[in-house]
Amino acid sequence: MMRKSRNDLLISIILPYYKKLKFFKKTYKSILNQTYKNFELIIVYDDSDLVELKKIKEIIKNNSKTKIICNKKNLGAGPSRNKGIKLSKGNYISFIDADDLWKKNKLQKQLKFLKKNNYYFVCSNYRKELKKGYLDVSSPKEITYKNLIKNCNIGLSTVIIKKNLVTNKMFPNLKTQEDFAAWLKIMRTCKLSCYSLNEPLVIWRRDNNSLSTNIVQKLKDSYKVFKKHEKFSLFKSIISVLILSINSLKRKRW
Repeated sequence: MMRKSRNDLLISIILPYYKKLKFFKKTYKSILNQTYKNFELIIVYDDSDLVELKKIKEIIKNNSKTKIICNKKNLGAGPSRNKGIKLSKGNYISFIDADDLWKKNKLQKQLKFLKKNNYYFVCSNYRKELKKGYLDVSSPKEITYKNLIKNCNIGLSTVIIKKNLVTNKMFPNLKTQEDFAAWLKIMRTCKLSCYSLNEPLVIWRRDNNSLSTNIVQKLKDSYKVFKKHEKFSLFKSIISVLILSINSLKRKRW
């Protein structure tokens, strides 16, 4: 039996960057400190203002595992991730936002979980930073398309997926909910589920300036996901947004 080459087990980590300097150093350190070392990190610098680029490069210090791609203009998180996917070399793709943190065994545990069970798409629980303390957000072991349209409990920074499932246009150009649209598309077109490792392997940190905290924007983008991308009727789109919002509020304890 032929042994798998190092490239077969390479994980490509995609990180879009836009004005997250106060968070980035700890995020970057949590990636470098992974017990699983066979990875490449692709940072897509998505800020036409290059003020923070010099500081980012100082933090990275020419690390051989890290590549920086600079967008000529601000594209948004979704298109930036697509750009990173296009340039990736790994057979597995993982995502992290520039303000999140990984537990040091995150990649190792999830890759083992994926390979042992012959899964293609996995996530994990995550820990949400609150004004006071933390809240653990859990997902069911199996998340189906039918489950996901009602309750998007897949944290982007928890995901590892086989590269052959993704395309260069996996994430739509939305201000928020672009990851939700991507997961739905994968599940619908590939007819598969996402499986969750029942352990919080990611820390989601608070950023009050983040678009993800803009409730009105999230409602608008949720509607676009259902109406434009999933081709739901007007009525079904509105009802789906309401159900999704109610379930989202149940997960929040600000």
